[in-house]
Amino acid sequence: MTNEILSIGLAALGVASALVSGVFLSFSDFVMRALGRAPDAAGARAMQEINRAVYRSLFMVLLLGMVPISALVLVLAGLGWTGTAAAWAAAGGVAYLAGVFAVTVFGNVPMNQRLDRLTGADADAYWRRYRLRWTRLNHLRWVAAAMASGAFLVAGYAA
Repeated sequence: MTNEILSIGLAALGVASALVSGVFLSFSDFVMRALGRAPDAAGARAMQEINRAVYRSLFMVLLLGMVPISALVLVLAGLGWTGTAAAWAAAGGVAYLAGVFAVTVFGNVPMNQRLDRLTGADADAYWRRYRLRWTRLNHLRWVAAAMASGAFLVAGYAA
């Protein structure tokens, strides 16, 4: 029964990571391109509103909820949980914490905060640089979340 619960839990982590990856992928694939086609002022304002709205979203629950769970998986793997499932689960935890959470906290969020403080021509000028760098960082996040998802799903199968 314990292995069954572990398998289900790891599969749930895989699904949650896949959902996070999907949101990031949509921004990398078409949202940022569409905002980039708009006049600078419109694109910057739209992104400011998106960044404000995300804090009250289910996406934020998934994004941040995965952080302590991924850390717990790493701790468990380090405390003697061995085998293929442990290795894949640890890989998923590292991918999520380093590639999703760290990139978000140290890359995308500071850029979002700066954009939010700017108005007028300052926001428009920053938007041009923001859009390119933010999207590059976002590519890392969607790939890392997809990798975490795959690793957690393989771990669940191996458990």
